[in-house]
Amino acid sequence: MHYKLNDGWLDPVRRLSSPNCDLRPQGVEIDLLVIHNISLPPGKYGGPWIDALFTNTLDFDVDPFFNELQETRVSSHLLIDRNGNVTQYVPFQMRAWHAGESCFEARTRCNDFSIGIELEGSDDSVYEEIQYQHLAAITLKIMAHYPRVTGDRVVGHCDIAPQRKTDPGAAFDWQYLHSLLSHKK
Repeated sequence: MHYKLNDGWLDPVRRLSSPNCDLRPQGVEIDLLVIHNISLPPGKYGGPWIDALFTNTLDFDVDPFFNELQETRVSSHLLIDRNGNVTQYVPFQMRAWHAGESCFEARTRCNDFSIGIELEGSDDSVYEEIQYQHLAAITLKIMAHYPRVTGDRVVGHCDIAPQRKTDPGAAFDWQYLHSLLSHKK
């Protein structure tokens, strides 16, 4: 998996622009990578619902859970689905709305200085090998382009918002991800 980074966009990946982003604060450098999980409806995989959520086109009548998301305006830079397909919603130089209220090393508003990657999954569902492979390749590309993002600055949503978030969950194998990052360097 060889990715190229061009003007904040990864190639070759599917692009679907989200309106849920804005400019990062002036002078703020990207120095954090946040791993999330998502499934819509919860625990179900596949379908157009994540794209719809990130583009504000979710049909709230499709599933009762979707009603809870009517006021939600979120995005992420990337999604890696269960089959290893990668979609980019927000260019890296823009601020995606993925972390919410958050804090890392006494700095709040992690969206200001982070890149968010969603894995299609749930806290207690084993992630697919292909997801780890793509995540590692993309993480290494991000680390090369944004050298302040180092191995100890690749964290879970649970690490920056522990009072309200648990993802990527107990099923995520951090040790395996770090071994892939070390092996591929």
